[in-house]
Amino acid sequence: MLDWFLMKDVNLGIVGLGNVGGGTLTILAENAEEISRKLGFRLNVTAVCSRSAKSKTLPAGCTPALITTDWREVVAHPDVEIVAELVGGTGVAREIVEGAIAAGKSVVTANKELIALDGAAIWKKAAAKGVTLAMEASVCGGIPIHAVLREGIAGDRIETLFGILNGTSNYILTEIEQHGSDFAAVLAEAQRLGYAEADPSADIDGFDARSKLALLTSLAFGARLTPADIHTEGIRRIAPTDFEYARQLGCTIKLLCSARRAQGGLFVSVRPALLPRKTIMASVQGAYNAVWSRGTFGADTFYYGRGAGPNPTGVAVVSDLMRLAREVRPTAAHRVPPFAFTELTETRPLPIGEQKRPWYLRFRITDRPGIIRDLSSILAAHSISIDAVLQLPDLDKHNLPFVITLETSPEAAVRQAVEKMNSLEFMVEPPLAMPIERGI
Repeated sequence: MLDWFLMKDVNLGIVGLGNVGGGTLTILAENAEEISRKLGFRLNVTAVCSRSAKSKTLPAGCTPALITTDWREVVAHPDVEIVAELVGGTGVAREIVEGAIAAGKSVVTANKELIALDGAAIWKKAAAKGVTLAMEASVCGGIPIHAVLREGIAGDRIETLFGILNGTSNYILTEIEQHGSDFAAVLAEAQRLGYAEADPSADIDGFDARSKLALLTSLAFGARLTPADIHTEGIRRIAPTDFEYARQLGCTIKLLCSARRAQGGLFVSVRPALLPRKTIMASVQGAYNAVWSRGTFGADTFYYGRGAGPNPTGVAVVSDLMRLAREVRPTAAHRVPPFAFTELTETRPLPIGEQKRPWYLRFRITDRPGIIRDLSSILAAHSISIDAVLQLPDLDKHNLPFVITLETSPEAAVRQAVEKMNSLEFMVEPPLAMPIERGI
């Protein structure tokens, strides 16, 4: 039997030297001694690949035997035992991951789009080859939420999960709330600072968060969801006025990812929602992420940290590399399925219209008598009760904002009522409807 200090080093291949790949190499180089003390052997970067690999400046101490622009050379390298795919997307990245698995090599990935879309099938291919798929960095880079759901609280039965999973959107909403700037100005600043891409639609329209929620739903509930099936709304229409009214209600506004058990299935959604300020989730500001879960037996747990960035995400990648390195040695521990469940059940979310919530309706209207009467009659026709009417002083009677909050009502009825309201002649723009989440 080998003693821990005699165990052979593990050789790595890194494909992709962008922000995450660069952060990963830096951590592997600068934290090498600490990593080797934890493992009992070293992690050696044997091969790296990038489209501009030849011109990349590698961290001091990182001296791979192979530097290439062809990922196939990394995957095929006889000394590489674990491949890290840090390219992103669902095209070439899939080829890299499946190519490594076919070559009998375990894979670490930070690729939320690919794993949310087809992770379960890829995992089965890995299992069939006797290798492992690790994906901690794909959601909430600085929070080990995969490990928490897969192992840390695996003994519980998760009932509800809420998350702020997109740091860009959370940064934008925080800036609008704190400074009263309009959406376009804050988005431009986020792009200047590098928080938002030149095309920010994946972040601000909720698609990035949707992929992450699909992954967490798999881990928490053992359900395989197609991301496109998840009800998704973005934050483009959120204005300073909405935060003013939210403040009157003791709330703030977040792009909230939610999944909860209900009779017959799961309610799953990504959309802006009002949160009471007294809740812990409401305090998550800037580019941070957070996940809150409630279990049948363990009750509430909360996880908070950086959602992205070279170093936080790099830590998650390196931690996965360390876990897989332990598995490829003779003393490997029993493997834990990366999706927590041995099988995922084909699942579609319950119709979001069946979900019942209190609601916030914000209107912009041309003022005239009878407006509240007309709106109330539409709500009454859909069996919806008003909780309160709020209006801040405003001199512009041709673009007058005000808010109606509703008692707990089925979403389908609220959406039907809002559609009817939109046809009223005094509307300046369609009403904005957001659920008010009380259970966080």
